[in-house]
Amino acid sequence: MSADPLNRLVQELAKLPGIGERTAARLAFHILRAPASYAQQLAAAITELKARLSECEVCCMLTEGQRCRVCREPRRDATLVMVVATPQDVLAIERTASYSGTYHVLHGLLSPLDGVGPDALRIRALLARCGGGAEASPRPREVILATSPSVEGDATALYLGRLLRPLGVRTTRIASGVPIGGEIEFADGVTLHRAIEDRRELT
Repeated sequence: MSADPLNRLVQELAKLPGIGERTAARLAFHILRAPASYAQQLAAAITELKARLSECEVCCMLTEGQRCRVCREPRRDATLVMVVATPQDVLAIERTASYSGTYHVLHGLLSPLDGVGPDALRIRALLARCGGGAEASPRPREVILATSPSVEGDATALYLGRLLRPLGVRTTRIASGVPIGGEIEFADGVTLHRAIEDRRELT
């Protein structure tokens, strides 16, 4: 069975996050029915993705050159750094057009049960930036910890906070609570607790 090209493709597609065996089979049959040029273009795009993308020398975001688009933009505030878990988080925040600083991508969150420790993340690069040891960028005046409000996200934020505090860099955490348009009666206890704890004065 493993020598069957169709089964091999299904097995490889099923390894993608959020793709089960049935969805993988549908995708495989779609590729099979498509013109040969489509399969070639798809294969070339995947190969090019792996060959041309690397991590930004400053923030560890994915980029084709040494520095990503955000780090190259002179109008961005390089002394304001938002720490996120994944490149997808950067894209989501950029879509809001409400943040003018730079980023630092960890490429994951601390998760000891899954074998993800500090050495697996881009924490050393962050400390180098904040300690003034990174020649590629100015020393940050504030680091915003924008990890998700989950067990792993909170643990990562607490860990980074302890490391950054001795460096004299202002460290903040994004607020979390009841979403816009959400109903309080349907919110869980943890969300309500955070909304109350993160309250602020009306201006």
